Amino acid sequence: MRTVIFDLDGTLADTSGDLIAAANACFRKMGVGDVLDPGADQGVALRGGKRMLTVGLERLGRYDAETVEAYYPVLLEAYAEDIDRRTVLYPGAMAAVSELGAAGYGVGICTNKPEGLADLLLRRLGVRDAFAALVGADTLSVRKPDPEPLREAARRAGGDPAKTLLVGDSDTDRNTALAAGVPSVLVTFGPSGADMAALAPEALLDRFEDLPGLVAQLIGANS
Repeated sequence: MRTVIFDLDGTLADTSGDLIAAANACFRKMGVGDVLDPGADQGVALRGGKRMLTVGLERLGRYDAETVEAYYPVLLEAYAEDIDRRTVLYPGAMAAVSELGAAGYGVGICTNKPEGLADLLLRRLGVRDAFAALVGADTLSVRKPDPEPLREAARRAGGDPAKTLLVGDSDTDRNTALAAGVPSVLVTFGPSGADMAALAPEALLDRFEDLPGLVAQLIGANS
């Protein structure tokens, strides 16, 4: 079976608002108030919790790796407590997932969000059952851009890792697909969308309605 594997943050859903709120909860505990801006720092948020803490501490002139490591569990706890207040699925995302499933493709998720948090978010959004596989940052001993999480997601979705396609929104996703020797489609509607063309993916995606056609062109139809 051919499979289509999706990144989560910045690809299927805009999770930046809840991520930034969790990071700012950490900064408030440090006694410095909110440091990250929900609008201007969307791209930072989609790079993950440690990146948000790093950027915030650098702005304060207080960066050190030990502080990042110490507050990362605090950030994860704050995020888990309020994981879906501001998060929204991108328009057309689930319709495209449904169409791909109906066409016979295996569909899964490969994310660098911890698996438990990804599972919680998908259930809160009511879409967990749409995905046959979920591989997170801590599912295996390695994470993207290592190709093995992508391959494992394809296998868990019932597919052949060599006949898969990764839909993502970052250089991490592009490099993961390259390492796995499979095509990638990068979305242009996220906060870093203008930078995606420079990564030279096999295709760019401006709207989810176009995804099934791109998938058929790049990895063929399931027959």
